[in-house]
Amino acid sequence: MSERVNVAVIGAGRIGRLHAGHLAHRIRGARLAAVTDIRLEASRQCAADLGVSKVFEDYRRVLDDAQVQAVVICSSTDTHASIIKDAAQAGKQIFCEKPIALDLKQIDQALAAVTAAGVKLQVGFNRRFDPNFRRIRELVREGAIGEPHLLRIASRDPEPPPMEYVRVSGGIFLDMMIHDFDMARYVVGDEVQELYALGGVRIDPEIGRAGDVDTAVVTLRFAGGCFGTIDNSRQAVYGYDQRVEVFGSKGMVTTENNTPNRTRLATDAAVREDLPLRFFMERYTESYLNEMNAFIQCIREDKDPPVTGADARVPVVMGKAARLSCEQNRPVALSEVS
Repeated sequence: MSERVNVAVIGAGRIGRLHAGHLAHRIRGARLAAVTDIRLEASRQCAADLGVSKVFEDYRRVLDDAQVQAVVICSSTDTHASIIKDAAQAGKQIFCEKPIALDLKQIDQALAAVTAAGVKLQVGFNRRFDPNFRRIRELVREGAIGEPHLLRIASRDPEPPPMEYVRVSGGIFLDMMIHDFDMARYVVGDEVQELYALGGVRIDPEIGRAGDVDTAVVTLRFAGGCFGTIDNSRQAVYGYDQRVEVFGSKGMVTTENNTPNRTRLATDAAVREDLPLRFFMERYTESYLNEMNAFIQCIREDKDPPVTGADARVPVVMGKAARLSCEQNRPVALSEVS
């Protein structure tokens, strides 16, 4: 395929605007053809900023447009599965932000629709496209650290999200830690069989009253024998904390936080460097661009997407298992949930 892929963005919120901007100006093989949002003014503003003429309130309008070849779904989570099914039936190639749904039956129905239609589906686990994490995966797969024995992932937000978001997010395990569940499978290259989760409210009592926790630790047992730990916090006062380490029989590979620059000042008083980047869209700008480039490339070259629907289902299973484990204070096998 030599021509550019015509793409419509469904959902003009924060992440939708980010993807729309990349499609409009930073991805050579793509053309931003339309923007839709249930808040018409939001789609109009996004389209005006990016020079797009087609603006709709109803996403079905772009599914009826023969010129639109692909859709990027950035609407609220509770709409993802139904839009995937509609887009598949319309023959559109699909990129969808995570998660596909919080209900496994809805996920399976959406994936069945994609398979029946023979279209592509890539799901937005953008951290796989971060150069630091990708390099860890490459080194582990190359055998540079030998057999993986231990995995450590730290993922901590600079501040809690708004309470209205917390109440509909699905909880910390399905909202925040879902990225880390995916990263665990990605860097180790193995499946998790069992996990054990602990959670508590250490930051904001309102989060507890909403039925969630704001601080959590999960231990993982992989099929190949590797053990893993993931810790999450809704508030790291020093910035956006994102670190991964894999320890193995021949060595260790680790990546530290991204900072605004790589300088370090050393004096007789202290050694200082800048705090980590504070906002996830700053920390992962490059990964968002890389993942959308990969989606467009898989359409143009007729390749399988690098993050499939099956890849997207497993972290939801892990999130549900973690919540069950936390509630019942016991290890939970993924087979109990899936």
